[in-house]
Amino acid sequence: MAAVECEKLCPEWGCTDPSEYRGVWVVGELDEEAGTISEYSLQLLTPARMVADKRGTWVEGVLLGYDRGALERAAREMIYHGADRVRVLYSERLKPYNAEVYAKAIARTAERYKPEVVFFAATMRGRELAPYVANTLRTGITADCTQFDVDKDGNLLMIRPPFAAILLAYIKTPNRRPQMATARPNVFPTPPRDESRRGEVVWEDESLLEGIRPRARLLKVRRLERRETPIEKAEYVVAGGRGVGTPEGFRMLEELANLLGGVVAGSRKAVDLGLIPHEKQVGQTGKSVRAKLYIAVGISGAAQHVIGIRECRVVVAINKDPEAPIFRHADYGIVADWKDVVPLLIQELRKLAAERGRR
Repeated sequence: MAAVECEKLCPEWGCTDPSEYRGVWVVGELDEEAGTISEYSLQLLTPARMVADKRGTWVEGVLLGYDRGALERAAREMIYHGADRVRVLYSERLKPYNAEVYAKAIARTAERYKPEVVFFAATMRGRELAPYVANTLRTGITADCTQFDVDKDGNLLMIRPPFAAILLAYIKTPNRRPQMATARPNVFPTPPRDESRRGEVVWEDESLLEGIRPRARLLKVRRLERRETPIEKAEYVVAGGRGVGTPEGFRMLEELANLLGGVVAGSRKAVDLGLIPHEKQVGQTGKSVRAKLYIAVGISGAAQHVIGIRECRVVVAINKDPEAPIFRHADYGIVADWKDVVPLLIQELRKLAAERGRR
């Protein structure tokens, strides 16, 4: 694109020269309490490798934190899962986590090394940091992507489902670099772990933090106890929809989930009806799950919901409507009223539990 045309499109920001930018970055997220890297960050190495291979470039991890040992382990994990290089910014000044400080440090690192693509996991922290970084770098960002590709001109295609998931939007930012996107947890598989992989770990100097002063100061941290496994990490999920219809029905689903050693979840309709809290919603505006077994009870299977179960190993659908879309995405389908099926499943699971107890 001619410079004059570009200036017309970007009068405030101007345009960047794509040829100056190389490499695909994945910003890793550390769990400081556990001292490990987030599984969702490792998942992003799958699309990062695909994009890098198509662009003929490399994959870099980016890590920030104040626990050197945890950062070293996380860097190695990123290399074992597909990164070619990991840049690490370690400093006591990064304790505790502060979005403003972390975002400015990431932006300065990007200004120094000029990556062409930057990926963040769409976790609570990623959703906080990514827009901050994009604004600082005066570049575009696409949130909650479910696919990525590269067009004939080398631009990143960021693909996400808008408009109630009826269509797929293909978004690109040809006039600015880096190209930035977030991807929802559990949308991409985690790359295989290979301890034989070798890669470079680069420890950045603290000059990247010079002059950064947060405008807000953390006074106190209160950790909330989580009594059950989050739905996005559960191996067995029993989800109810509008067809279940009542709190009593969801209590029965919860009993089934407990017998399986899993958790109960719900569709958007179930959340709207107040049958289940939003943090247990599966779908486009909820969470994506990767369960070994997903049982959809009274869920019609709208596209918004199906987006959240694409990575489940086995999907079982129970619905009295034989034309329900959920059956097109299920491995096993039961056309029946859930009130006739779920009690039988509970009964059989109780028998199995009793038999195990007698052995």
